[in-house]
Amino acid sequence: MKDEIALPTSNDPANINARPLRHALARMSKGTSPVSTASMISDWALHLAAAPDKQLELVRKAHDNWISWTTFLAQGCPSDVSRQPIQPQKTDRRFRHTGWSQAPFNAWAQAFLLAEDFFDAATSDVPGLSASHDKAMTFLTRQMLDAFAPGNFLATNPEAIARTFETHGQNLIAGSMTAFADAQAAIKQDKGSPAKTVGHDVAVTKGKVVHRNHLMELIQYAPATKTVHPEPILIVPAWIMKYYILDLSPENSMVRYLTEQGFTVFAISWRNPDAEDASLGMIDYLHQGPMEALDHICSRTGTKKVHAAGYCLGGTLLSIAAAAMARDGDNRIASMTLMAAQTDFTEAGELMLFINESQVSILEDVMAAQGYLDSSQMMSAFQMMRSNDLIWSQMIRKYLLGEDDPTMNDPTMNDLMSWNADSTRMPAKMHSEYLRKMFLNNDLAAGRYDVDGHTVSLRDVRMPVFAVGTETDHIAPWTSVFKIHNLSHADVTFALTNGGHNAGVISEPGHARRHYRIHTTRDADKALSTNDWQEIAELNQGSWWPAWSRWLADLSGPKAKPPKMSGALADAPGTYVKMR
Repeated sequence: MKDEIALPTSNDPANINARPLRHALARMSKGTSPVSTASMISDWALHLAAAPDKQLELVRKAHDNWISWTTFLAQGCPSDVSRQPIQPQKTDRRFRHTGWSQAPFNAWAQAFLLAEDFFDAATSDVPGLSASHDKAMTFLTRQMLDAFAPGNFLATNPEAIARTFETHGQNLIAGSMTAFADAQAAIKQDKGSPAKTVGHDVAVTKGKVVHRNHLMELIQYAPATKTVHPEPILIVPAWIMKYYILDLSPENSMVRYLTEQGFTVFAISWRNPDAEDASLGMIDYLHQGPMEALDHICSRTGTKKVHAAGYCLGGTLLSIAAAAMARDGDNRIASMTLMAAQTDFTEAGELMLFINESQVSILEDVMAAQGYLDSSQMMSAFQMMRSNDLIWSQMIRKYLLGEDDPTMNDPTMNDLMSWNADSTRMPAKMHSEYLRKMFLNNDLAAGRYDVDGHTVSLRDVRMPVFAVGTETDHIAPWTSVFKIHNLSHADVTFALTNGGHNAGVISEPGHARRHYRIHTTRDADKALSTNDWQEIAELNQGSWWPAWSRWLADLSGPKAKPPKMSGALADAPGTYVKMR
């Protein structure tokens, strides 16, 4: 079993001759394994060929859908929704414009939805087909069909046609100019700059960089209250993007909110690695990240206990640190908060469709030549998982309707989009280890993950845990985040909030249309399935942040004077966050 990436060396003929060729092939395929895709398609086709009952079902499905559509046409394409053969899914926003209810646009929409329905049936529940290939084929056909949705073309998009008449074609002129600018940027490989300035518009909470090593800067934020709880909070963000997703504008900054609740907050700001950092692995991120940060916080403040919170990959890394510390009898972590963070990767969402031995191998070829994985090579996969929202709908808005980013009117989403454009890289060795040890082998959940020569187990984690999942998370599905219940011996308070991977976590008080469910499961309680948990969890309106703040306060000591902020290396947000 391959555990680590083999980086190219000058004295290895195999690497000299083979790696460049494999890297060239990987670049041609945009980092996607053609072998994996071909294997999946052939597996589906062979199983379908050997399933006459499934073939008969599809023949009937095609016949019924054709009859439904032609009958709809014969009736004159009525606008009455109840008379339409099929309705889009609740999450499908492509046909919400009133123009889609009128002929001939409703006929095209119905044809597309019926075709989508047929191909869903063709790629689902094929006898003998593995669950992974079943889901992957459904996903692949969806991606192909999405490209041909009638809303993607001017002549078949009623909203775009109406806008063209309203603006006398100005929308098409604006869209053409935007398309030309985007094409130029793509040719120049210009990733652009975030719309918000770090340290001016976002990441503006007052603080100091109080510690620095090669991989991270540790920021201590200034107190916002006269007294604070004695236990500081350490935030461990994901290294896949910049840390300030938790410190956006003042009105939606989690860091600012915590300081206003009487907590001393420290946050790790990860360095943006380059080719020279290719050999840095998970153990380097563990020791130079949360472990070293904890040492410095305890030494600096004199505290013996620290609340630790990890977001996404940062939460996974934090859980490894907590397990290692528990193994070694180190009880400095007073509580652990996991925000959209997975510890068991058996059901790691749609991202698993891209992660197999073939795919990881081709990514390793790319990384071996570069020394890192570039953000653009990562973001394409995330965009594909929500192609309707992140690819086609944006293209329609920009190129057909001639609009600016529709999120610009939403301050929170505007901040998130700007943060999303401020991308980072990941070292080759670290990312290979993460993919293999977590996604492929699931070593942490299985009790096989090694730290400093000895395995760690999440069953040693006994401090209180607050875990947050989001309802529409495509990266870390809440049912996957929920698995911490069965992996640890901790009392787990689980909050399920509406929204996705980012917007569900950045859910500040006062944000409209927010709700969450919450329930605490004691270690001694009976195990709950996700369905059972949903039935008994309390539904609350608003942000989950106040519930988390109260939970932290209940586990903290009485307030006292805040710790000093001497020996600063720089003002927040520091220097690492500005590395491009």
